[in-house]
Formats: sequence, C-alpha cells, structure tokens
Amino acid sequence: MPASTTFTVTPETQVRRRPERASYDRAAAYAILDEGLVATVAFVAGETPCAIPMAYARHADVLLLHGASSSRLQRLLAGGGRVGVAVTLVDGVVLARSAMHHSLNYRSVVVFGQCSEVVEEGEKLAALARLVDHVLPGRSAESRPPNALELRATRVFALPLEEVSVKCRSGGPLEDADDLGLSHWAGVIPLELRASAPLADALHAPRGAVPAAAVAYDRRRFVPFKEVVP
Repeated sequence: MPASTTFTVTPETQVRRRPERASYDRAAAYAILDEGLVATVAFVAGETPCAIPMAYARHADVLLLHGASSSRLQRLLAGGGRVGVAVTLVDGVVLARSAMHHSLNYRSVVVFGQCSEVVEEGEKLAALARLVDHVLPGRSAESRPPNALELRATRVFALPLEEVSVKCRSGGPLEDADDLGLSHWAGVIPLELRASAPLADALHAPRGAVPAAAVAYDRRRFVPFKEVVP
C-alpha cells in the first residue's frame, strides 16, 4: 500500500521553534535524504548520550544504516534501542547587520524510531548495494559484492520513515527595523557541494575507465531512488 504523502506529527517530531519553517511532507523529506551523504545518528548508551556521523541510504520508506557487527551502535540497534537521525544540507551563510540575526540557509530532516535488522542474505546484499548506489548511482554493479566474511562482519538495519520532520530556511537576513539604516553589508553567501575531477588510485592503476557517473558527479542532479511497487 502506498505511504501517505505526509507524516503524522508526533510529540517528538513537532517543530516548536520557528514552526513556519517546518514541513511533514514525505516527498520533501525524501528529496533531502536522497541528496545528502552523511547522517548523524544519536542514541543513549547506558547513561551517555552519543552522536555518530555515518553513511546511510534510503530504500523506499526506510532508512538503511550499517556498521561493524561488534560496534556499540549495532548492538544497541539489535537490542531495540530508539535512535534519532539528522541529515542537514547547508545552502548558504546569511550575514545580517546585527550579530544576533546572522544565520544559515539549510534543509534538514530529523527521523526518530526503532530499527529492525536485515538478516536474510538476499535482502542484506540488496541493502548493501543500495548503500553503495546512494553514494554513486550504479556503482554496486561496477564493484565486487561483499563476500561471506564481509557479510558476517557487517550488520544492516532498517529504520522506518514514520516519525519524520523537515525544517528549511531560505532567503536573506531577517533584520530589526532599527538596524536597517546601519552601514554594515548584509546578504547571503550561497554554498553548494561540488565535485572536482576524479583522481585515479595512485598506488594501483585502475584497469577500467573512469565511470561516467563519477565524471558527471553532482548530488543535486541525482535521480531519486524509485522503488518497484508490486
């Protein structure tokens, strides 16, 4: 059954600070997740709060996370612990006439939930391929798949995209009326992620040509993942 176009607002996902910047639109959240590369995964280990940056991928309506089988996070996920995941894209530095109103233009997604482990071998291989293809589309078909030892050493978890909120800021500085006459420059410095030309392995010359997707690498032009609906 197709997922709802919007997420249900929960006490955890309700944006209270600047709610006019919030959205619970599924397509908006998926677009940010598909463009991003790094997620910060937050959890509590014992009495210690922890936050770990890690690679991720979206597959249909779940977020895929993976790591070494023996890691603290993987053990927590396997035990049913809840996590919070944040992905942020920074689009600009906002300079205001007053120090108080300097800001950033950004697009962000926050996800809360409980993961389930992907254990069936075929599903696990597909999830790991999706993680590779999130970084570079089609790359999993152009590289060696994980062997049995690597599969045992890696755990994969699926986090349902159910408790999700989006928050964005765009535009120029929001100034106090009394500051508008000040002589200080105000405006936006746009930022974007750009790739340089691919660099071949310096120690072992590659046997194949540079993939076309690597030459034309641009996160903004990635085609979002399309799931097959039976």
